[in-house]
Amino acid sequence: MLEVKPKPASPKKALSPAAERALAEAAGRRAERDRAAAPRPPESGHSGKLDPVRYGDWEINGIATDF
Repeated sequence: MLEVKPKPASPKKALSPAAERALAEAAGRRAERDRAAAPRPPESGHSGKLDPVRYGDWEINGIATDF
């Protein structure tokens, strides 16, 4: 059987100041996106039924209407 040897790790290049700034900005944007995606509290006053804006049926006093 042929043995597969791992390749030696290549040395890391020094980054330019512009590349370092770009990486810092990207990390900041990822952190902001993660904070915005945090769980939010449930909406109050929601009937728990399907969203009428999405499905097109509005219920008024138990009667479904379609515009």
